[in-house]
Amino acid sequence: MKNIIVPVDFSIHSENALKAAVRIAKQHQATVTIVHMISFQEVNLSKEKKSEEGRYFIELTQKRFDKFLDKDYLKEVTVQTVVQNYKVFSELNQVAKEHRGDLIVMCSHKSNGIQNVFIGSNTKKVVRTSNIPVLVIKGEKKFTPHKGVFACDFKLESKEIFIKAMQLFKKLKIEVSLLYVNLPKRSFQSTNQIHDQITKFSDTLADAYKFSPAEVTIFSDFSVESGVFHFAEKQQADIIGIHTHGRKGISHALSGSIGEAMVNHSSLPIITFKI
Repeated sequence: MKNIIVPVDFSIHSENALKAAVRIAKQHQATVTIVHMISFQEVNLSKEKKSEEGRYFIELTQKRFDKFLDKDYLKEVTVQTVVQNYKVFSELNQVAKEHRGDLIVMCSHKSNGIQNVFIGSNTKKVVRTSNIPVLVIKGEKKFTPHKGVFACDFKLESKEIFIKAMQLFKKLKIEVSLLYVNLPKRSFQSTNQIHDQITKFSDTLADAYKFSPAEVTIFSDFSVESGVFHFAEKQQADIIGIHTHGRKGISHALSGSIGEAMVNHSSLPIITFKI
């Protein structure tokens, strides 16, 4: 891991994400690229270079950057800043590509439940479009995960993402529990069917990533997301990994609803991988 991308709006929420990114960067001697994205509402892009208003906002942003970056913990890592003009927040993926980012770290601005991490428009757009993993931090709790859950459908199209997820969890020194959520009605499969699917999936992997069905917990629930969060709670996990399906976004991987108490009280970081 060489470069971690952190979008900021100079709020305490984005500083929480920045602190998490710095902790990861220290472990891997990585650069932290801090991005502030200015919208059309702030700058007229077509006239930016000529516009006095455009120059004003750029200068103002740089001053805010200077103040925001005046923190002792940032002196321990290499930091670069980017002021990016954008049409839509999904363009963060292009920023990550240009700067060869390996991971995007963001923080939810919501305080009333994990589901809002994905409802928030900016986070949702980044999760949907990012070609690199996106780590979403919730709250101010120090980011020091040790036990993780990775929920997977173990279909062949998920093979590449599974490998990337295992590689990243290993780099972060996180012990991972593998999870398959078995749903009722049309999605239901017998234990033997699930074991066969998992075995076929594992057989396609390189030796370093092979595993047995016995290493996967089959957890029955009424929706994928309730199964993921209930299992994570039982495992006392402190981070959850999931895969998404591009434009189908997080709602495809985590559809349906979770009990209100779970939504309101979960504060686990979530890392997403796009298929």
